[in-house]
Amino acid sequence: MRVLVAGSSGFVGRRLCPALEEHGHTVLAMTRQPEHYAGAGTAVYGDVHDEDSLRSALAGVDAAYYLVHSLGERDFEQQDAAAARAFATAARDAGVHNLVYLGGLGEESDELSAHLRSRRQVEYVLAAEGVPVTVLRAGIIIGHGGISWEITRQLVENLPVMVTPRWVGTRAQPIAVADVVRYLVAVLGEPAAIGRTFEIGGSEVLTYVDMLKRLAVLEGRRLLVIAVPLLSPRLSSQWLSLVTDVDVPTGRALIDSMGNEVVVSDDRHGGIREIVDFTPMGYDDAALAALRERAMSRRERKERR
Repeated sequence: MRVLVAGSSGFVGRRLCPALEEHGHTVLAMTRQPEHYAGAGTAVYGDVHDEDSLRSALAGVDAAYYLVHSLGERDFEQQDAAAARAFATAARDAGVHNLVYLGGLGEESDELSAHLRSRRQVEYVLAAEGVPVTVLRAGIIIGHGGISWEITRQLVENLPVMVTPRWVGTRAQPIAVADVVRYLVAVLGEPAAIGRTFEIGGSEVLTYVDMLKRLAVLEGRRLLVIAVPLLSPRLSSQWLSLVTDVDVPTGRALIDSMGNEVVVSDDRHGGIREIVDFTPMGYDDAALAALRERAMSRRERKERR
């Protein structure tokens, strides 16, 4: 298939493009700076806020992945909705057969945070123009360079004693980025997946404090966590910006989401296992893979100097 990946330079996209090529697909990597793109596939210019560029990028495409979001912007909900609408319209006009979107877990009855609410809204906007959409909903994705993972890693490495908000007791079902890519590749062109929504997660359900403590053990560090129930989201995001390299708007959006449980709920109905049946990595294996990738990346940077 001829496949366009919007978000090809991002955390998931730069791993998805080579995986698609390995499966024999022709990959178009959409980017605003094709002259600087060095990843898998053929770089094509496209900007989700420029409809003319989207029509050009999507011309002759069979299917497209949408991995774009504007989390670091203060008006990200409006930007994400507008970008998804432009992309869906251009895909319809180009005759694209299927869109694949990576969204977020979370029950709508739980009053989703702005971040998760935006992810859900994008699902509906993408489907509104008539192109069948396959949605994979994930929670925390573990891998080198992922924002949620970097927060976890940097907190453990920078703070032996941690005063944390109440969200450390929220449950999540973290998943390795390699397993996310495996699912994304598997649903492409699969008739049973078109127009459907699937929830994906790793093999364990953990609280955030569980993840922090287990990562500390893996790294041979000692960690004391003290929960402070009255620490507000605003103060929490400012705290994160002081002890990690995550900016305040992004930190605030993520912290608001940490009040929502992000756990797979559709396994009992078959869910994604109808399409691809394998056992995802456990948390420790996913974390170790992320740490190894980070170490390798640092070595490669040193060698290039």
